[in-house]
Amino acid sequence: MTTLTATTWGWFRDPYEEHQYRYFSEGRPTKLVRDSGLESFDPPPDLPVPREAVAVDSHAHALSDGADMRRADDAERAVPCSPRAVWEKAIGAIFRYGSAG
Repeated sequence: MTTLTATTWGWFRDPYEEHQYRYFSEGRPTKLVRDSGLESFDPPPDLPVPREAVAVDSHAHALSDGADMRRADDAERAVPCSPRAVWEKAIGAIFRYGSAG
């Protein structure tokens, strides 16, 4: 069980028991729900949320490739591409495998 706080986000069992899972953001339930691996939207009922939530097992969704766990700003936090590193990889591949021409 997880105590819901302002920093809690991710998939949890739907505390309202209307769906299998409901996505939480900043400790609040969102309209994003999942049933049998299929996602849809259903606004949460206007009821208080229990203080304890059951997090989804990481193996609960064999159909998910983890893309639903990426944040919109992940690309901004990623290490920028280094032209020098790309050049070194390309030259290394040419020496290792030969050129295409």
